[in-house]
Amino acid sequence: MSNVQKVSVALTPEFMALLKEAVETGEYTSASEVIRDALRHWKERRTHQDTEELRDLWRDGIESGPGRFKSIDTIKKEARRRAAKAAP
Repeated sequence: MSNVQKVSVALTPEFMALLKEAVETGEYTSASEVIRDALRHWKERRTHQDTEELRDLWRDGIESGPGRFKSIDTIKKEARRRAAKAAP
């Protein structure tokens, strides 16, 4: 790891015990490795949640039926009208 930065992390006693146990049992070689693995899983979960949210929104849109605007030009015109109405 050529570009590593150190940070300080405060953990509850429960999390600290879990971290120490993971290292002591050989599951991980260091506390840093435990934290890096946890962050990788967190990042993966966030990415997955974002994808799932987009799928849900897409499905909601499809299920809501056809839109009321027939062309992109009509959509742009409506957007401009709303923007002008909202402007102070």
